[in-house]
Amino acid sequence: MSEHDLILRAQKGDEHAIEALYRRHSGRVYTVVRRLTGDDAQAEDVTQEAWLRVIRALPSFRGQSLFSTWLHRIAVNCALYRKRREQTREADLELPDTLPDDGPADEPLLRMRLQRALDRLPEGMRRVLVLHDVEGYTHEEIGEMLGVAPGTCKSQLFKARAKMRALLRPTIEGEEVCSI
Repeated sequence: MSEHDLILRAQKGDEHAIEALYRRHSGRVYTVVRRLTGDDAQAEDVTQEAWLRVIRALPSFRGQSLFSTWLHRIAVNCALYRKRREQTREADLELPDTLPDDGPADEPLLRMRLQRALDRLPEGMRRVLVLHDVEGYTHEEIGEMLGVAPGTCKSQLFKARAKMRALLRPTIEGEEVCSI
């Protein structure tokens, strides 16, 4: 069954269609939420919250974008909202990200180095880098999500890429540079 047909059936409350959409997209939703929350348990909670919002909002989905784009945006917004809410409770909360399990870094050593470098980036730089370079959002979209100007996103991305290059530059014994 096509995704369009599934969406139409799901909009009418067909539980099998909703389940099929969930099976098709749940892994990707969890991956992006996990990257933004930095915690498995929290990612599970936010993913569940995102799916609840999606199911409630399904009747209003008009198809002006791909379903996956619409769903992804809801998931990112849920994760960012949760993060903002937590930051009001704990101002110094760190936001580590993880690399996607389905990414191009299949070599464990490279994956580990990339993860450690990402973890060392300041939170703002890390968010912009993940949302732009990994998730493919534009600077305007990121600015809207984070409540900052697109120019700030561009600046943060430039700095994040420079820090990542420095962190990933090999040294004499294969150790990575830790300049942050």
